[in-house]
Parts: sequence; C-alpha cells; structure tokens
Amino acid sequence: MITVAILTLSDKGSKGEREDISGSVIKDALKGIDAVIQYYDILPDEKDLIKKKLLEYSDKVDLILTTGGTGLSPRDVTPEATLEVIEKEIPGIAEAMRSEGLKKTRRSMLSRAVAGIRGRTLIINLPGSPKAVKENLGVIIDVIPHAIEKTRGDLSECGRS
Repeated sequence: MITVAILTLSDKGSKGEREDISGSVIKDALKGIDAVIQYYDILPDEKDLIKKKLLEYSDKVDLILTTGGTGLSPRDVTPEATLEVIEKEIPGIAEAMRSEGLKKTRRSMLSRAVAGIRGRTLIINLPGSPKAVKENLGVIIDVIPHAIEKTRGDLSECGRS
C-alpha cells in the first residue's frame, strides 16, 4: 500500500473561488495503483507555506503529488519550494512528463516541474491544468510503485532479464 498526500497550490482554490478539479484527477489516477490518500490540502502559492506542508507530509507518507505552481507566472513557486525540501532530485520523472507533453503541445517545454526524494518520500510536481495532470500522470503512474519500493530501501536488482 502506497500512502499519498495531495497538495494543490492555487491562490483562488485556497480561497474557495475555484473548484480543485486537478486534485480529483489525481485521486482518479491513483486508483490504478495500490494507493491510499491520507492527506489532501489546498494552499495559496506561498513558498514558505508549501515548504512547511511538504516537510510535514514527508514524515508521514510515501508519495506527495503537488498540482499547480509549476509555470512561469510570478506566483508560481512550487518547484522552488520543492527543491529546497528534497535531498535527491530525480530529473528523469519531470523530463519524461515534459517529453511526452511535447507530443501534444509545445507549451509543455514551459513546465518547471521537479521530482525528488526527501527521506523515504517521493515528491512529484504536476501542472495545475486537469488535462495536463491526467496526461503527466499517465506517463509516470506505472513507475511510481517501483520508485516507492526503492525509497523504502528495497535492495533487489532493478534490471530486467
């Protein structure tokens, strides 16, 4: 069982001015793996609040999925908060999401999403758009269980015969 926290970053969502459809898309996508959502929050785009919540969650769950705050606007600070929290970056996850996204829209190259590990918790930034969340998770969802096994300390060989 993979324990999960979902963190939506949205100024409007945190004020109740926008429905969090992206969070719902994440919940639906997680049905494809053995996962249970333990925490779900919506925060404004404030780096210190995001960092604090990532630190709090990383002591409690295997996986943190963020949605929102990965673009180019001045308020988009999710990658910066994540980079200040993680201990090991996993660039291949974000690269795979952007690469696959480029097949659908050139704007995918503007994503600043990052992924990494803090302790034994995998943290992955997803875009804020529900469509992009679904597409990005579609690229990585089948790798998440293996990544979690490794963060938990599994020493078995990763290579396939």
